[in-house]
Amino acid sequence: MPLTSVEKDLDQLTIAIVADFPVPLRRLWDAYLDPRQLERFWGPPTYPAKFFRHDAAVGGRSVYAMTGPEGDVHYGCWEWKSIDPLHSFEVLDWFADAAGNPNTDLPAMHADFVFDETSAGSRLTTTSRFDSLEQMQQLLDMGVLEGTREAMSQIDTVLADLASFARERGTEANILSETQVRVARLIRGTVGQVWQAHNDAALMKRWLLGPDGWSMPVCEIATNVGDSYRYEWQRDGGDERFGFTGELLESVEPYRAVTTEAMIGMNFPATLNELTLTAVDGGTLLSLVITYANAEQRDAVLATGMTDGMETSYQRLEGLLATAAA
Repeated sequence: MPLTSVEKDLDQLTIAIVADFPVPLRRLWDAYLDPRQLERFWGPPTYPAKFFRHDAAVGGRSVYAMTGPEGDVHYGCWEWKSIDPLHSFEVLDWFADAAGNPNTDLPAMHADFVFDETSAGSRLTTTSRFDSLEQMQQLLDMGVLEGTREAMSQIDTVLADLASFARERGTEANILSETQVRVARLIRGTVGQVWQAHNDAALMKRWLLGPDGWSMPVCEIATNVGDSYRYEWQRDGGDERFGFTGELLESVEPYRAVTTEAMIGMNFPATLNELTLTAVDGGTLLSLVITYANAEQRDAVLATGMTDGMETSYQRLEGLLATAAA
């Protein structure tokens, strides 16, 4: 159990939780920045969490859901107010609907996460601030403090995986809901490099090819929000060809881009693709949340071996980045 102290200050309207861990500071920091790790301990054991969005950048948002033993689902949202890498971040944490919109019937709280290196490893101090004593008492009556204790009791297991959680894995897909899948991969390169690799047509044609034996004759980038893009691939020495088109809906360089995606010449419903890039130990965590029209479409796409093709492309990208750095 990592908890060292829990202090309530009714005058300052704060709850401060201190937890110590026998792991390097970087390991603890990355556990909070990687949604795959964070959702393993953010909710209590009986209310496990899933993160549908996780932007570790000022102005970004994180949207999550905790599902109870009876199937009841409770949504929450962070709005990122500040971030000092490896030292601290501040969020506004509120109860929400599935889209992350605030539930105004329940209070929000300001949460400061401060990370410190210690002689035995690392320390996390989380300070929650409330706007009134009534709001503070309301959340205490709801069992938030007990839930936090239970949730943090799980973090030791996550942090004990010192074999570098993300670095040991290739491209992996996690089902988040009936219609959503999160694809994640650690790319050995900076956030800026990975962002450029997704926004430079000449570079994309060199790595975004899937399995060997294909070329990318058409790569039209969407530069501004509202622009359309078009990507087409062709098998070497043959006429077999396919492609995708869509619209850029949101772009926050260099960490977030949201697009629609539809297969050219097919009547399949378009997907919504949310790309997030986060700096972690060893490179950049690429997280792509894909929203499908229904579970059938989701399963059909996963069955095509989509992640295998993506893994080949990401390996090719890492090779290009390594060559550029040499």
